[in-house]
Amino acid sequence: MPNADTKTNTRPKIDVKEPPMFRVIYLNDETTSVDFVIGSLVDHFAYSAPDAEALAMTIHQAGSAVVAVLPYEIAEQKGIEGTVSARSEGYPLQIKLEPSVA
Repeated sequence: MPNADTKTNTRPKIDVKEPPMFRVIYLNDETTSVDFVIGSLVDHFAYSAPDAEALAMTIHQAGSAVVAVLPYEIAEQKGIEGTVSARSEGYPLQIKLEPSVA
C-alpha cells in the first residue's frame, strides 16, 4: 500500500512550438478579372475594398504578390477556398504557398 505522505509529480512535459508560417501568393494571369481578385481578397482575407484594389493592382503589375502570411493549415485552407471560388467562376487564378522565412 502506498505511503499516504508520498506525493507524485504528474505534470506532463509539453513542448509547444509556434506553427510554421506560410506565404499565400496570388499569381497574375491574363484571364482572371481584377474585380474577381479584389472580391477574393475581401472575402477570403478580410481586406478592405481599397486595400484589396491596391493589392490587386500590385499582383497585376508585378505578376504576383504575397496576400497573407499564416500558419500552414490556415494558409492551405485559404488557398483552397480561393481556388475553388475562382474555378466556380471559370477563372484560372493560381494561388501558391511558400514557407515564410522569418
